[in-house]
Amino acid sequence: MSGGNGVLGIFLTAYRPSVTFLTYGPRRMKILLVASEGAPYSKTGGLADVIDGLPRALQALGHEVAVLLPRYHGNTIRSTLVSSVTIALDDRLRFPAIVEGQAIEGVRHLFVDDPEFFDRAGLYGDQNGDYPDNAERFAEFSRAAVECMKRVWLPDIVHCHDWQAALVPVLLRTQYAKDAVVRSLPTVLTIHNLAYQGVFPPTALRRMGLPDSLFTIDAFEFYGKVNLLKAGVVFADYLTTVSRRYAKEIQTAEYGAGLEGVIRNRADRLVGILNGVDYGTWSPEADKLIAENYSVHNLAGKAACKKDLLARLRLPEENLSRPLIGIVSRFVAQKGFDLLAEIAGELMKEDVALAALGTGAPEYEELFRGLAAKYPRRVGAKIGYDNGLAHKIEAGADIFLMPSRFEPCGLNQIYSLRYGTVPVVRATGGLDDTVQKFVTGTRQGTGFRFESYSGAALLDCIRTALKVFRDEQAWRAVQANGMNKDYSWRASASAYVTLYEAARRSRIPRGVGSSN
Repeated sequence: MSGGNGVLGIFLTAYRPSVTFLTYGPRRMKILLVASEGAPYSKTGGLADVIDGLPRALQALGHEVAVLLPRYHGNTIRSTLVSSVTIALDDRLRFPAIVEGQAIEGVRHLFVDDPEFFDRAGLYGDQNGDYPDNAERFAEFSRAAVECMKRVWLPDIVHCHDWQAALVPVLLRTQYAKDAVVRSLPTVLTIHNLAYQGVFPPTALRRMGLPDSLFTIDAFEFYGKVNLLKAGVVFADYLTTVSRRYAKEIQTAEYGAGLEGVIRNRADRLVGILNGVDYGTWSPEADKLIAENYSVHNLAGKAACKKDLLARLRLPEENLSRPLIGIVSRFVAQKGFDLLAEIAGELMKEDVALAALGTGAPEYEELFRGLAAKYPRRVGAKIGYDNGLAHKIEAGADIFLMPSRFEPCGLNQIYSLRYGTVPVVRATGGLDDTVQKFVTGTRQGTGFRFESYSGAALLDCIRTALKVFRDEQAWRAVQANGMNKDYSWRASASAYVTLYEAARRSRIPRGVGSSN
């Protein structure tokens, strides 16, 4: 089989734990992940968790893995590998260093070190908004990534993430196209959230050191502007996104954010691979931040966690007998809080309690403040982020609410499944892939879903969940179904390995190393 489009069928559903993975032999690869953030060094969202969990899972499968990140404020390094790399941006030269941090479970962590660009209060912006020089910052990062491959660590596969690293495949196929060292490196680009594309004025192209000839509809041009993610989509060998359904959704006008046509043109090289989770951190058996550990075989500790959560939120113990709905989220319209605002009055007529944690748009922060003030015995809300409280809500709540307008993958619903906290979700993106509708008659399914993006559909779905909650045996069944699911990184990492092999084969000229 050649590295052509027919390879795609091998792994279209490869992230499913039940799939037997097909690879091209026991080949150990050197895999470089290039991203703008990665835990534990830097984090603003779910991307950082992926860049923490996926490399460790790949390493555990026997591959040699390195991660390249910008060196942000507070990142500690162990050594300088290259003291100066020459990077041309427009008519200026910059000289970042390539440095190395602490390895994590065998995964090397390399950094592009340029204090003027990256030693700032925020990763992408501050209280005034995005940094105005983000195009130059991440162009330098991408250019330094290619130079790192040449000088420090030459991989077999380059896995880039989001618009901040999308320039890497473009550089390899254009300005480095005659460089014998890197020109044939296969590339994979993962789209974590299509809402963020790296769109800049046309002048940004020159500021990034790129020729005007790339300002075309087949490269960077996007409605008269420069779009870094679009160019990455065009030039990468393979594309992934973080759930199977989201891979389909982003090919539609509703979810494609203007790039649906470009993505449809690459549909034969687009794969949805669900993000994994770290059960060493997020499981009731091992969690050190909850009141009492428990498991699917012994749920007694969950009651203790509910009592502890109520105490933390200063809610009376009379709520122990009520279904407690948990929310941990950014408070923005994407997450469905416009729907919750629409039905809040009707919801609170039900015999429920609510525990909410998050921050975001002022109107939704005020929604939760108002509910806590109006229903002080049944609603506890904290505006902000508190990792310990997030764990306590996952363990102590009965129901976890995620009514998102769109959700590329989502992690909290996966955490909730493992904690026996039954998810109520809208059937979109990764929520649709991970939460199966519970059917009372068969006792099959792991949660509750609604399709239509409306307050009425959300309220009806919650009421369905509340009805099952009152049936103790049925509720124990839906809890057990979810707790027995495995969404660990190992299955996802295996799917990525299969994809990497396909990407490598796609760079081999026909007739060279092929059985055809």
